[in-house]
Amino acid sequence: MKPSDVARIRHNLGLDKPIYIQYFLWLKNVLKGDLGYSLINSRPISTQIIERLPATLLLMGSSLLISLILGIILGIISAVNKNKFIDNVLSVISYIGISIPSFWFAIILIYTFSVKCKLLPSVGMHTIGVDSRLDVLKHLILPCTVLSFGNISVITRYIRSSIISELSEDYVMIAYAKGLSKKRILYKHILKNALLPIITILGMSLPNLVTGAFITETIFGWPGMGRLGIKAIFGFDYPLIMAITMLTSILLIIGNLLADICYSLVDPRIKELGR
Repeated sequence: MKPSDVARIRHNLGLDKPIYIQYFLWLKNVLKGDLGYSLINSRPISTQIIERLPATLLLMGSSLLISLILGIILGIISAVNKNKFIDNVLSVISYIGISIPSFWFAIILIYTFSVKCKLLPSVGMHTIGVDSRLDVLKHLILPCTVLSFGNISVITRYIRSSIISELSEDYVMIAYAKGLSKKRILYKHILKNALLPIITILGMSLPNLVTGAFITETIFGWPGMGRLGIKAIFGFDYPLIMAITMLTSILLIIGNLLADICYSLVDPRIKELGR
């Protein structure tokens, strides 16, 4: 390549300008939605992200919802049956869920349900030639299970500890003294306070969901941003890597901000401390 060609390309890309000018030009383009072009396929990065983002949001949203529902239910069961057989079983499962690597768990599920039993698909989001929500749901089961298993375990342990802690509070003893039933005390009084940490846990779970999505989407061939990011890393597609990293960071910041706002709205003590 001739020096004149190099100079022309540098000028077209704005690389002949000072660093701070380059940064403000890049920031201006980002605010306009222009994230540049991929080095691999020369397609606009914003277009690729828009195509992949719905699949990632579907996977993460489903995982978060399942984690929340099952984590709360299992946490309540474990706390109510403290030190009993079912509590010990749930504790062992929770420790396993927290400890095992997601990629190993994914391989086990694929081997069991796809290879051996042939019950569920292991790759992609759709079956070729099939366009139905039921087909998407079947493809979603395995990756969603992998992504949510660890979070279910964490939420279960938090809820269990929180409920057990609340059971020793004075207002619980007073409620028992008034003759209220155990179920009413649990569901009407204890859970109101015991579920408050869930908001904080959800904020803490977002980074795990995002990083887990990269691994899970790659293993299951799920057409989301995580898989796109892994391809960009292996292809040294720096503009695409920067765009995905920036968007992921923004989503995490927004998620944690919403968690803090919700916590202050739900817990009056936070408002009192802020005055």
